[in-house]
Amino acid sequence: MNKSLKELALLVGGKIKGDEHIIIKGVAKVEDVKEGEITFAVSGKFLSLAEKSKASAVIIPQEVENFSKPVIQTANPRLAFARVLEIFAPLAPEFKGIHPSAIISEGVKIGRGATIGPLCIIQEGAKIGDNAYISGFSYLGRDVSVGERTFLHPRVTVLDKTSIGKKVIIHSGAIIGSDGFGFVKTEDSSYYKIPQIGRVVIEDAVEIGANVTIDRATTGETRIGRGTKIDNLVHIAHNVTVGKNVAIVALVGISGSSCVGDGAVLAGQVGISDHVSIGANSIVGAKSGITKDIPANSFVWGIPARDHLVQKKITAVVHRLPELLKRVQKLEKLIKEE
Repeated sequence: MNKSLKELALLVGGKIKGDEHIIIKGVAKVEDVKEGEITFAVSGKFLSLAEKSKASAVIIPQEVENFSKPVIQTANPRLAFARVLEIFAPLAPEFKGIHPSAIISEGVKIGRGATIGPLCIIQEGAKIGDNAYISGFSYLGRDVSVGERTFLHPRVTVLDKTSIGKKVIIHSGAIIGSDGFGFVKTEDSSYYKIPQIGRVVIEDAVEIGANVTIDRATTGETRIGRGTKIDNLVHIAHNVTVGKNVAIVALVGISGSSCVGDGAVLAGQVGISDHVSIGANSIVGAKSGITKDIPANSFVWGIPARDHLVQKKITAVVHRLPELLKRVQKLEKLIKEE
């Protein structure tokens, strides 16, 4: 596929400086870009690398001046680059239609243009929307609903009563709707299982990474809000509510009945206790432990998590402890000698 720089600028809503007739044949990151390809750069370091590279054109911020190569200038170069990537590397599923090896129960409703891949199992009462794509080896339980243009990668498991919205992407190995971790300790110290009879609701335009697990509610719902993006290896427990446009990075664990507000960001390996509320638009730094409610618009870090500026000071002091210990020991020795 070949596109002129002018065509790409129109597609991403950018402004051209330089030869608009240059033909772009591909896209690459700045370290690997070749002649005939386009890349993007934002910071000074990468802008310098892009100028020295073999790139035929570069996507750059609007405020950059005196760039030596043809450019597309936009307010959001990363977003423009993502749209260019879509043009040169569109998703192209190999199989379309309903594969003869799929096991589909009676009464399943399948929308127009939907695909069900090899060796899928679809149980009673399931509904699959128009142009949805269920890749091979996936399992849909009883009364599951999958919205229009939703894409399930191979080996996704969606258990009973789960509702998945439109334009959702779920990557391989994800398990949606397994039992929540609910037990009561009895008089003899054994554990009695609490039946998990709720469901999971995934709203529109959510993306769920590989090997993510989202538990069904004990009663009611576990809900993932519209536009939320979940990285690989995340666990979301029963009755959790995640708001709209939340970003959850790899290896996060969210305990039962917690709530994450709209627009929050949870960095890698964050752990959240049960019945905790994370306010809207808050940022939780990597490897933090959340044990109490976090107000909206906070930036916290640490175990237990506290304001990131306070935590920075604490970390700086901790790094000085060996030196401080030596000073204390020296002072103790002087006191004893007196």
